[in-house]
Amino acid sequence: MALLCEWLMYYIQYINKTNRKRVQNSLYLYNQVMDTNGIRLFVMAAEMLNISAAGRQLGLAPAVASARLAKLEKRMGADLLHRSTRQVSLSLEGEEFLPYAREILAQEDAALAALGHGSNEIKGTLRFAASSTFVQLYLTPILPLFLEQYPGINLELKLSDTQIDLIDGGFDLALRNYAAKDSSLIGRKIANDTRILCASPEYLKIHGTPQEPRELASHQLMVFTSATPRQLTSATGADSCTFPPPNSKPRVTCDDGLSIRLAAKGGVGICMSSMWNIHSDLNEGSLVRVLSDYEVNDGSAIWLVYPKSNVLTAKVRVFIDFLLEQIGTPPVWEH
Repeated sequence: MALLCEWLMYYIQYINKTNRKRVQNSLYLYNQVMDTNGIRLFVMAAEMLNISAAGRQLGLAPAVASARLAKLEKRMGADLLHRSTRQVSLSLEGEEFLPYAREILAQEDAALAALGHGSNEIKGTLRFAASSTFVQLYLTPILPLFLEQYPGINLELKLSDTQIDLIDGGFDLALRNYAAKDSSLIGRKIANDTRILCASPEYLKIHGTPQEPRELASHQLMVFTSATPRQLTSATGADSCTFPPPNSKPRVTCDDGLSIRLAAKGGVGICMSSMWNIHSDLNEGSLVRVLSDYEVNDGSAIWLVYPKSNVLTAKVRVFIDFLLEQIGTPPVWEH
């Protein structure tokens, strides 16, 4: 089934690249091979875990919806949904097919838009994966404005400060901060991701302020879970160092950037953090820089990325444009 899913996805990409007449013919032939209405019903049923409710959204009677899904499953050669008298759930095959199904629908919509067909309203569900800390600080406050501007778009947010596989998860778009770009992804850079060491004035008053990198090993350190040591370079040309330093034992390990920030403000210890996360704390004095001549300088940046295999659909394009406009150039944390 995976090979069939991939063939369908790339076939839709192909019809987007052909001329107008060939696109029309290709869409007709494609619909003979795969009933995209059935795929749309499957995606809605998978999201709602209710076949009848999904059918009603598409104007179908329960019996018609069940029959259409059964026809799709027969064509796919697999049961996509488990049904019982009490509930509906995705099968393993359904979980595998779902991200491809979403991609098929998105690319079909893009092909139709290229022909000038369909509604002028931008609509659909946009699946966005991002750092929970970044979203809380910069996206959540402006969500009402985006949803007001685009009432036809629904957002499905997957928030985690650990990296999520964009392709396997079936996401339309993700926000990532890293140095090396994944060759399977296309990205738009938002800003540099400058990282520094910081602590609260209260902590430094009690434990002292390190003047040299080697002194960090004797302090209470907070690090991100599974983080590899990051190279710190000095603007003055002094010897570089790493954080955490070799042979040090962190006092706190955590997989959430906001929690590390709050713990640092509470006086727990010294941490490394991005300027976008702590710039307001530095301005108000609740955090201060430690070893102020040093910062991470590995080319890390904040990117909005999407799979190379995806056509940049209207819902993704307007969301990217909205975020870039609202965050600004340069962003607030670089002012």
